[in-house]
Amino acid sequence: MTGPRSAVVYNPAKVPDLDQLRRIIGEGLSSVGWPEPSWYETTASDPGRGQAEQAVKDGAELVFACGGDGTVMAVVTALAGSDVTMAVLPAGTGNLLAANLGLGADPATGVQVAIEGGRRRIDVGVVEGGQCFAVMAGMGFDAQMLAGTSETAKKRIGWLAYVGGALRHLRDRPMRARIVLDGGPPMPRQARTVIVGNVGRLQGGVRLLQEADPADGKLDVAILSPNNLGHWARLSWAVVRRQKRVPLMETYSAERVEIHTRQVQPRQLDGDLIDSGRQLKIHVKPSALLLCVPVPAGDPDLAYDVSSAAEAAEDIREAARE
Repeated sequence: MTGPRSAVVYNPAKVPDLDQLRRIIGEGLSSVGWPEPSWYETTASDPGRGQAEQAVKDGAELVFACGGDGTVMAVVTALAGSDVTMAVLPAGTGNLLAANLGLGADPATGVQVAIEGGRRRIDVGVVEGGQCFAVMAGMGFDAQMLAGTSETAKKRIGWLAYVGGALRHLRDRPMRARIVLDGGPPMPRQARTVIVGNVGRLQGGVRLLQEADPADGKLDVAILSPNNLGHWARLSWAVVRRQKRVPLMETYSAERVEIHTRQVQPRQLDGDLIDSGRQLKIHVKPSALLLCVPVPAGDPDLAYDVSSAAEAAEDIREAARE
């Protein structure tokens, strides 16, 4: 064996053609002399954490996470704090970490990124109970948008389905919240959503947190407070145009973040809904996750120069088609 022992944790509900995925991974690994991976299927009761932990016990040095946001987040939770490498293979329609790596919906590019050897230790966010996220957590409108988007629409039109979910809640009332950063004084706000991010991109490649650095030991906090359609239009236009100052959005950075609300609010981690609640407490775990990233690996933008990996992955695609 000339390469690391690997494992694939996959969600069968998100993988449209398992045989094709096996060919893509097999061809990619064999092209560089790596051994065949072990395979672990997620279940309704365990979206991937237990499978990733078992893979590590079985000797895996690299774990491919293949599924939607829930699968990836479960694998992140299992591997955070270890020396086992994680690689993302996008599947489903809404994989936030894959979007931040520039992988789109192409598992062949994900395999190419892994075998090219770009590795970077990034921070993760940790919520009460020990669940980890690599991209962002949120409370309020962003979670409402996820809840308002049907699985059928996502399968039909991909990430654009979230636009429909967003439109359903644009006119909702703001939430009364208190935000506490690093144990400081509470900041009362009437916000539509509070987002705590480790990296900056939303679905579709939209960069919400322009200053986010996944390896700076800090979490970036965005408080969005639009209260009418005009406000939403101004805010959205500024985000899309990557303006330095975005109206109706405050940004901060902190190691510990607490969000307290008067009423129960929907909540999400890495694009996956969790139970609603009246608080969300998060702290950063610095340099916790060893992640496969496009080379060169040092840029704060995890998707830097991913196009070269996508081009090189054509050999894997071609071999998998034969």
